[in-house]
Amino acid sequence: QVQLVESGGGSVRPGGSLTLSCTASGDYSELWAWYWFRQAPGKQRELVASIMLSGYTNYGDSVKGRFTISRDNDKKMTYLQMNNLKPDDTAVYYCNAAQCWGQGTQVTVSS
Repeated sequence: QVQLVESGGGSVRPGGSLTLSCTASGDYSELWAWYWFRQAPGKQRELVASIMLSGYTNYGDSVKGRFTISRDNDKKMTYLQMNNLKPDDTAVYYCNAAQCWGQGTQVTVSS
């Protein structure tokens, strides 16, 4: 009964920044963990970042130091701040919570 909707994707030049957001709705007690995944053409979906209810975070090696995940428990949202974007960051980004997926939002990094 959890529905997730991502927003904030777009096209940027290398070195640029984007902030993705994901909003949860529906009937649920609480979201223990938020996850951001991404999938590039021809590649498997990979975990980008996660954040626990406590605020503990993990990041994929390729985005450490550039991406920051956060959450707002009152608003039932998660955010992914992406800085110093690289062409290899180009992918469809998905949020995940309570074993449910959003529809995805496209991020394209090119010159």
